[in-house]
Amino acid sequence: MRQIIDQIVNLLQQGITAIFKFVDLVWQWSFGQMFAIFQSNWQALPVWKIAVLAIVVIAIIYVLYRGFFQLWHAAEQIFKAFVELLMVLVSVLPYVLLAGLIAAAGSYVIQHVNI
Repeated sequence: MRQIIDQIVNLLQQGITAIFKFVDLVWQWSFGQMFAIFQSNWQALPVWKIAVLAIVVIAIIYVLYRGFFQLWHAAEQIFKAFVELLMVLVSVLPYVLLAGLIAAAGSYVIQHVNI
C-alpha cells in the first residue's frame, strides 16, 4: 500500500514539475518576444510600421494589464482562503480543548478511582 501511495505522489510531483516547466517556457518565450519588439530600431522604420508597432505595444500593455489584475484577484482569493482556514482552526480549538479535558478526566478516573 505504501508503495502505491509513493508512486501516486511521485506521479503528481512529475505532473506538477511538467506544468511549471511549460509555464516557465511560455513566460520566457513571451517575454523574449516582447523585449525583441522593444529593441526595434524605431527611427529606421517607415511610418506605417511605426503605427503597427504602436498598436502592438498598446495591445501588449492591455493584455499584461488584464493579466496583472487576474493575478491580483487570484492572490486575494488565496489570502481570503488562508484567513478562512485560520479562522476555522481557531474556531475548532474549544472542541479540541474539550476533547483533551474529557480524555484527561477519563484517564484520571481510570487510573486513580477504585470502586
